This record gives sequence, structure tokens and C-alpha cells, in this order.
Amino acid sequence: MQIRDLPYPDPGIPDARSGPRFLLWLGRNQLGGQLKALAWGLLHHLGIAGLPLGAGLAVQAVVDRSGGRLALAGGLIALFGAAITVGDTMLHRSAVTNWITAAARVQQLLARKTADLGSALTRRVAAGEVVAVSTGDVEKIGWFVEALSRFLAAAIAIVLICFGLVLYLPSLGILVALGVPVLALAVLPLLPRATQRADIQREKAGKATELASDTVAGLRVLRGIGGEELFLGRYRAASQEVREAAVRSARMWSLISAIQVLLPGVLLISVVWYGARLALDGRIGVGALVTVYSAVTLLLFPLRHFEEIAMAYSFSRPSAKRAARVLSLERTSYEEERGSLDDARPTGDLYDPATGLLAPSGLLTAVVCGDPDAAGRLAERLGGHAAEEEKSPSVLLGGVALDDLPLGAARACVLVQDKDPVLLSGTLAELLDVPASGAVDPGKALAAAQCGDVLDALVQASVDGTGDPMRSRITERGRSLSGGQRQRLALARSLVTDPEVLVLDEPTSAVDSHTEARIAQSVKELRAGRTTVVFASSPLLLDRADRVVFVHEGEVAAVGVHRELVLRDACYRAVVTRESDQEELMAPASSPAREEIGESA
Repeated sequence: MQIRDLPYPDPGIPDARSGPRFLLWLGRNQLGGQLKALAWGLLHHLGIAGLPLGAGLAVQAVVDRSGGRLALAGGLIALFGAAITVGDTMLHRSAVTNWITAAARVQQLLARKTADLGSALTRRVAAGEVVAVSTGDVEKIGWFVEALSRFLAAAIAIVLICFGLVLYLPSLGILVALGVPVLALAVLPLLPRATQRADIQREKAGKATELASDTVAGLRVLRGIGGEELFLGRYRAASQEVREAAVRSARMWSLISAIQVLLPGVLLISVVWYGARLALDGRIGVGALVTVYSAVTLLLFPLRHFEEIAMAYSFSRPSAKRAARVLSLERTSYEEERGSLDDARPTGDLYDPATGLLAPSGLLTAVVCGDPDAAGRLAERLGGHAAEEEKSPSVLLGGVALDDLPLGAARACVLVQDKDPVLLSGTLAELLDVPASGAVDPGKALAAAQCGDVLDALVQASVDGTGDPMRSRITERGRSLSGGQRQRLALARSLVTDPEVLVLDEPTSAVDSHTEARIAQSVKELRAGRTTVVFASSPLLLDRADRVVFVHEGEVAAVGVHRELVLRDACYRAVVTRESDQEELMAPASSPAREEIGESA
């Protein structure tokens, strides 16, 4: 896989049982790239290992006054230099390719899992943790994948160099062969503590990221209640904890780095001292001493990869654990059974056996719930997004259980827009470029959602000077727009898709009454012949619904049209008109005042 071939057609099914298993699975899927980087790394390191041989031959040729051997030594040095250049260039290219492709694979897996879980994701995993996994953790995992091939190449090169030195000059080669394993393994006792400190740092950094994400998301509310300083103080405290944990972790890694410098220095001094004595005794030549000395010096370079792989694994293991935890989430308890039917898309009435809610095909059905949270859960159930802990029977569309449909078919049939829809950054045209039937163009959808003032605002904020609102950019989560403007753009996006069943949860809660009335009428006209379910308690919207269903304590309590239900159902009337118990007792349902309320509603 090359960078130009991204994204992956299929990122695969990860082994998310644990962090190390996920890293192993990721390494197996990157095997081709790893072998390529390993080959280039061997060429690079063996080129470095060959330089001492050329230098030793050159020194000995000068001592022996042999021009032919000096020219041969020069040719060998040039050859090894070319190997180093080519190997280092291609190793860097292959390793970075492994990093980017591995990170892209993890990001695709996370994106697929996010799309699969839908709104259930944020109920089970904090939004800040998802952000941390998809950004910083992905980078750490990619670092380990990238460093692995370089480490393997360095380890193989060290073994070959030590073996070559033993054959070339046993008296010094054995000393090097015995000392190098000590250098490589000396830091192992410190790694568990370093890993523990790295884990603590990552955990605290993740919590700080979650706190920052939640604070930014609720900044408008915090300003309204004057809570900026409180949350700013909490973030300061969290960031200081991250700093202290990072310093403690850095101290341990600096100790490991110091050992990696000290012990090779001791080995080098020992080799020089012993080799000099052998040279003075005439047991080895000057060229041989230079060769061994240069080889030991250059061994310090591949030995550093042992420290790097230890650091990469220590930082990537908790990151892989977090990624595996997200990837191991299952959407519902019936996920394994989903898809027993073919990809056909049923039509007909939408029925929920758990509550008795029926939304007849082709009509606009309004649902009133006294509990907003219960309304949100019911809306998710109607779209097949029920929480995992729910054991209720599946919602039926045309008599077909949504749970028995393939996930893609179920979501194409029923689209749910929750009460807090998210607008992705990009142009308005990109926002409305969603999978759709093609029956509703963006212009009609924007008109039905009463987005005229939103389009004017986008034109005024446009920086390209074209005056085309469709090319105007929308900031992340639509933060530059008001709550009502965001709601209407999200509604327009839902209308463009033109699903068989559209479920809207409080789509006009942030819109003024005049605009809300026009939206209700426009949506009803645009969705004529399609099934639409709206969760709302606004009389303006309820009055335009073909059918109103009142759900109380998890069951359908009343069905009819709004004006009738206001007159005959006291509980419904209390929810819709926000009456207090005292007002309800003072104004019986049969009184003229009550009839006047019903007419005005």
C-alpha cells in the first residue's frame, strides 16, 4: 500500500481484544511495507558497518605503502557510501509510508466504528476520548509501526557486525560480541517504570483533552452562567498534572538515554585500551585496530534504535489500548444477527411494539413526550439506534424488523436527526452533498427549512467574493451561526436525503414562532407521500401534523389531532400548554376558557 492509494478499500476487521493484540494485528496487515523497510534498513546499516572495513584497509595500505590496496579501500568506501545513501533515503521513505498508512488504517477503522455506533458512541465513550484516540493516539500507534522495521534492521545488523568481528579479529571481536548484548539489555529493568510513567502521562493528557473538548463544546452555556473561570481553573489544574507527569516520565527516559551513552562509552574505552595493548605487542596490525574501533563506534548508531523502540512501544501501548476499547464496542446486543434479510428496503407503516407508537405511511406524525430524554431515546429506537442495554423488540417498517435488515439498508430507510445535530466544516454545498434519492434538490430543502436569512449571512461572511452562498464556508460545528440557523441547516440536510421515513427530534426548538409555523407547513408539503415523525411539544407544529401521538411513561396514552387532544386529555394539555397543577384544577377541560385555549393553540 502506497500513500497515493489511500484510503484503503477495506481496512479490515481489527483484533481489538487488547492493545498489544491490536498492534500485532496492525503489524501483520502492514507486513509488506515492513519487509520493504527492513530490506532498505539492512542495506543502510550494513553500508555503515562496511565503512570501518574500508577505513582499516586504507590505514593498513598506507602503513604498508600499497597503492593498489589503497585504491581498493577507496572503492569500497565509495561503494558503502552509496549503499548508505540509497538505503537511508529509501528506508526513510518506506518507514514514513508505513507510519502514514498505519495511521490511515486506524483512522478509517475509527471512522467506520463511529458511523456504525452513531449516537450510541458518545453515550459509552467520552467525546474527548474519541478525539484523543483519533489524533494523538493514532500518531503514537503509527510511530511504533514506523520504528519497528528500523529496529529489526538495526538488530539484525548488530548481530551480523558482531559475528563478522569475531571472524575478522577474534581477540577483540569476542569482547565486542559479549559487551553489545549487555548494552542492548541494560535498560530493560528501567522500562516497566518508564512505561508506567508514560501510561500515567497519557491518562492525564487524555482527561485534560476531554475536559478541554467538553469546555469548548459548552462555552456558550458557560458564558451564560458565568462559569468560564471555574472551568478555566479546572483545566489549569489538569494541565499542571499533565506537565508534572510529563516531567517525571522525561526524567526516566533521560536516565535510559544516559545509560545508552555511558555503557557504549565504557565498551569503546575497553576496546581501545585492549586493542592498543595488542597492537603494541605486535599481535594485531594498526589497520585491524582501526577497523574494530570504527565498528564499535558505529555500533552506537543502531543501538539507539533499541531505546527508540522501547519508547515507541511504551507510548503506543496505552494508545492502542484506548483505540482497541473504542473499536471493540458493539452497536447493540443483536448486532451479530442483523442482516438476515437481503438489502431490500421495505416501505409502509412505522411501528414500535415497545410503546405502541404507529406512524402511518405517507403522513406527518407528531409525537409528544413529557420527558425530553425519553423522547430522544424513542427517536433513536425508531431509527434502529437503540441502546445496547435495551431488550425491547425491534421497530417494524412495513412489518419488517429493522434489526433483520443490513445496517446500510436500515439507515437508508429511516433517518434520525437528533435534537443537537452536528454541522461539519466545509462549504454549504459540501454540507448538503449527502447520499440522497435525488427527488429533493438543495434549493427546495433550504426553502422548506426557511434558510433565507442563513444564506444571506453566509454571503456576507463569504471571503471569496463570489456571492454564492453554496460556496461559503461553514466553520466547525457551525459555531459562527446561531442555534436556530444551525437547526435549519441541519433540517435542510435531512430533507435533501429524502428517506422513506424521516424522524426529527425537536427540529425547531431554537426557532422563533413565526419561522416555526412556516417550517411546519413547508416540511409537510415537501414530505407529502413520505412518512415523517416529529418529536415536539410546540402547538404551532402539532397543529399542522396529520396525527399526534402522546406517549406517557413509555406507552402511547392518546392518539388524535392536536385540537381534540388539547380538549379531551388533561395530561396532554399540561405538557403542551405548560400548565401547572393549580391551573389545571382551576380550569376544567369543559370550560369556555379551555375551549378558547384549544382554538388559539
